[in-house]
Amino acid sequence: MARLANPIVAVVGRPNVGKSTLFNRIAGERISIVEDTPGVTRDRIYAHAEWLGKHFSMIDTGGIEISDQPLLTQIRQQAEIAIDEADVIILVVDVENGVTDADEQVARILYRSNKPVVLAVNKVDNPERRSDIYDYYSLGLGEPYAVSSVHGIGMGDLLDAVIKKFPDNQANEADDSIHFSFIGRPNVGKSSLVNAILGENRVIVSNVAGTTRDAINTRFTAKNGQEFTMVDTAGIRKKGKIYENTERYSLMRSMRAIDDSDVVLVVLNAEEGIRELDKHIAGYAHEAGCGVIIVVNKWDTLKEKDHRTMTDFTNLIRQEFQYLSYAPIIFVSAKTHQRLNQLPEMIESVYDHHRQRIQSAVLNDVLMDAIAANPTPTQNGRRLRVYYGTQVATEPPTFVIFVNDPDLMHFSYARYLENQIRKAFDFSGTPIHLIKRQRQ
Repeated sequence: MARLANPIVAVVGRPNVGKSTLFNRIAGERISIVEDTPGVTRDRIYAHAEWLGKHFSMIDTGGIEISDQPLLTQIRQQAEIAIDEADVIILVVDVENGVTDADEQVARILYRSNKPVVLAVNKVDNPERRSDIYDYYSLGLGEPYAVSSVHGIGMGDLLDAVIKKFPDNQANEADDSIHFSFIGRPNVGKSSLVNAILGENRVIVSNVAGTTRDAINTRFTAKNGQEFTMVDTAGIRKKGKIYENTERYSLMRSMRAIDDSDVVLVVLNAEEGIRELDKHIAGYAHEAGCGVIIVVNKWDTLKEKDHRTMTDFTNLIRQEFQYLSYAPIIFVSAKTHQRLNQLPEMIESVYDHHRQRIQSAVLNDVLMDAIAANPTPTQNGRRLRVYYGTQVATEPPTFVIFVNDPDLMHFSYARYLENQIRKAFDFSGTPIHLIKRQRQ
């Protein structure tokens, strides 16, 4: 069953009020148990966060800067993006400058949007400045919260207010279908693939309301009887002439789809090759722990192909997406339906691997054989000792390896153990998380 999509919180405000510092402060509260994976392309625009057991996703609009345009135009564009994509908006203002014309313009836009807004008055670094926050009631957005993103003051009260405004989003417990989505940058053919698959199967059961205001999730049944729900990734809407923000829209919508999917299909354009944004989007799918399939669309458009073309493209993908070495690759055409009939079976297979559980006794036989073939390393005269391992979670498969000292397990040896686990068990299409833990 698919996970519930996380609520999205957008941080907006005029430049130099501390939006990015606030963003980093909130995102830094989340302590990940997953090891960092080299090769994952990260972008400060987006992060997962947690407060009082509530998980949510954050968008930092601070990076939206369009040169040669008035300041108020830039701020209006930030607000419009937040309105489109967020469930809750944090408007950040600066107590040092008081209420500005720019603050009032953003407040008017947000007020008309009917989206929940929490007002954060930043840079309140000492108690003497708290009385200054009451001027911000004039913005008409309710109670202002005094915070200092640099020192972490007032963050608890701010986040309490944010999570109270999250929408009710109850899972449908009767939904046992496999949720999957196509993600990718604009013009890679996501919509064409959706239409082609639905035309191929022709067994549409229902349309299910999605997590965004205009998203419709489509449920259908494959030929083998397996039910799927295709998570909508609504088309990118351009506001006026905000062409520079197209990629940001693509990222935001991809994040929403990733959160609501069991398996994510990263779509590449065979005509255009691999772009930097492809790696950004694929990196988020990997970090979210979803099952991943790489789909190379428009394969029919390549005019000059020989017996090595597919092999060369596969090698390029493996080089550019090293952190997705586990993801299967399929070359398709939405136009000619080439290989599209293989996708449902492939999605189902990755979904099964994503939920696979290994018995501890069998797992430890594999670990001991791996250590016998490649003994544990030593560091400063101390040898790493691996006592045993156990699987603690699925979706994605997560293993805890108990050792004498986690610092002695170098990344390369952890990767070796992961590779041995993959050789013994079929985990194609799903990431594996290894957690090193000291045995007490």
